[in-house]
Amino acid sequence: MSTSLIPFLEMNGSANEAIDFYVKALDAQVVYTLRFGDMPENPESPLSPEKKNLINYAILKIGEAELQLSDHFTHSHYQKGTQVTIVVKTNDKDQATRYFEALKEGGQVNNPLEANFFSLAYGNVTDKFGVTFRIIATKQQ
Repeated sequence: MSTSLIPFLEMNGSANEAIDFYVKALDAQVVYTLRFGDMPENPESPLSPEKKNLINYAILKIGEAELQLSDHFTHSHYQKGTQVTIVVKTNDKDQATRYFEALKEGGQVNNPLEANFFSLAYGNVTDKFGVTFRIIATKQQ
C-alpha cells in the first residue's frame, strides 16, 4: 500500500496564472492539465469561452513533490488564503475508506466517498478542525 499527502490549491479563476508563476518561481513542471473545455459539455449548462479555458484539474511536479490546482472550488464561499486543501492519495480502496470515515468524525462530508471515472473511491470531507481533505484511491494500472 502507498499513501501520499498532496497540497491542493483551489483557485478562483487564476489557476492558469498560478501555474505559469510556479513554473517560473519554483521550476515546476506541468505533469497534467485538464481544462473545463476538455470535458464533455452539459447541453443544459453550456460554458462560456472564458470558462472553457479555466483549469478543472492540474498537477505540477516540484522536485520530488506534487502540487495540484483547480479553478473549481469546493466551498460556495471563496476567500483568498483559505483555498488550500490536502489530497490523501492511496492505491488501496479500503484504506481510503478508513481515512474518510475517520476524518468525517465530528466534521462535515462535502462529497461522499464513491467510485467514479477517475478513481476507485473519491470523497471530500472537512474535519472537525476545519481542514478539508480530498480522499482518492487511484485505479491500478
